Amino acid sequence: QLQLVESGGGWVQPGGSLRLSCVVSGATLDDVAIGWFRQAPGKEREGVSCITSSGGSTRYADSVKGRFTISRDNAKNTVYLQTSNLKPEDTASYYCAANPGFWCTIVVPPEYDYWGQGTQVTVSS
Repeated sequence: QLQLVESGGGWVQPGGSLRLSCVVSGATLDDVAIGWFRQAPGKEREGVSCITSSGGSTRYADSVKGRFTISRDNAKNTVYLQTSNLKPEDTASYYCAANPGFWCTIVVPPEYDYWGQGTQVTVSS
């Protein structure tokens, strides 16, 4: 059974950084595409970034391009979302998601079968 566990969220001031982690179990990263999504209270879930199973291709939402970087550590079976220059509008619960296969997507509604429980990111002064 494929399972995902996120961590790394917290409170940060505007301009700060956080590194979110998504630990995958029940599959190797070479077999799954991983996406990061976020959802703020009262808003729809939004695609943030994704990485293909090969790790060779990534996608980013326009709202985070140049500020967020997705990466992975195969040895730890973990995907990271490095955030920087955080803004109050980045405040949300962040979720990682997985699908067996190569291609990744950040379209909504999300097209992933497996989800983590989420980690909260709060950006405020």
